[in-house]
Amino acid sequence: MQVTLPYGRGSYSLDLPEEGWMGTFLPHRQEVHGEEADIIARALDQPIQSAPLGQLVRPGMQIVIVTSDNTRPCPNKTLLPPLLERLTAAGIDYTDITIVIALGLHRPMTEKELRESVGDEVFSRVQVINHDISDVLEVGKTRRGTPVRIFRPVVEADFRICVSNVEFHYFAGYSGGAKAIVPGVAAPITVRANHGHMIESSAVAASLAGNPVREDLEEAAAMVGIDYILNVVVDEGHRVIDACSGGVEAAHRILCDRLSRAGIVSIPHPLDIAIVSAGGDPKDINLYQAQKALDNCAGVVRKGGVIILVAECKEGYGNDTFQRWMTSGKEPKDLLEDIRKEFVLGGHKAAAISKVAVQTKIILVTSNKLAEEQLVGMEVYRDLDAAIEAGFALAGKGADYAVFPYGASILPKIIA
Repeated sequence: MQVTLPYGRGSYSLDLPEEGWMGTFLPHRQEVHGEEADIIARALDQPIQSAPLGQLVRPGMQIVIVTSDNTRPCPNKTLLPPLLERLTAAGIDYTDITIVIALGLHRPMTEKELRESVGDEVFSRVQVINHDISDVLEVGKTRRGTPVRIFRPVVEADFRICVSNVEFHYFAGYSGGAKAIVPGVAAPITVRANHGHMIESSAVAASLAGNPVREDLEEAAAMVGIDYILNVVVDEGHRVIDACSGGVEAAHRILCDRLSRAGIVSIPHPLDIAIVSAGGDPKDINLYQAQKALDNCAGVVRKGGVIILVAECKEGYGNDTFQRWMTSGKEPKDLLEDIRKEFVLGGHKAAAISKVAVQTKIILVTSNKLAEEQLVGMEVYRDLDAAIEAGFALAGKGADYAVFPYGASILPKIIA
């Protein structure tokens, strides 16, 4: 039986035994109404709990559009032109618009990457800048004690628009919505304080109400103010298949609900082996991002089972602190104890991997040079066939297994 797994901007094909195969699980297909341009236009023309964008702005306003960097499959080149059209039709001059790339704590994008992300025409007309973690203003403190420090141009703007894609997030519930502000354009101290709640039991994927990370970041973002959002769901080819605009929480929640109906899939019993692709570029641009697919699928693997994660990781680890933790030579249980004692951003990703590794065997397949290093909680292979052979040897003859080609876009659950 042949299976194809996305890998970087290409794919791997492999032959797998029919014995023990529980299925190849993909996100359910949402019903798509029209072409991308039609879906976006309809969302902008029918905003949720908001007046149309053109009625909210007036000439002379300083407008900031906050959108995602290249670690996210947010199709900026597709989403920004119709937004700009509506702003300029309302009398906003291009010189009064700034597009801010929400980096969180990721590296700045190069000028070439910025141009590729937003498109030549947008880049030539509108100022496009990276979020700068050193240029922030403090706007308050949340009830959970998070100091809210946000990129100065975002705070000082007259009108703030947030653009994101919505997908499952392993401790914030979902991406999108107010997450564009925190951690998107926040200072490290804000991100650390907010993300410190990830170790709480209610900080899990597909959960919003009672999720301490989500509640805290939404409270923080409200202190700055989000005037309008355009959020989308994209398919595995990064094409827009659903969109909502308008009020930040109302529009975001609609897409979260639709995503859950499409992305949560039922597995009848725990698996011996899960073969997981992060979903290709940019989901597997580095190990920092690919970890999300691992976390999504870990819950359906039995204790002592095997997860084979296929991720190109062309940019390696994706975070220096994460790299130090992953190459520390410690045991997974030790990293979990370290993060309990002191929350360290970057280290939290290594701790998330360790949380899986104390329950299951993790095999990583990557062609990156990180394959040459000893990683905490992971055995690393360059060759997929060898990794598959090793996984089946560990799980035993006749092992039950399933394949998840888009692990970052799906949330399998044991539902008998």
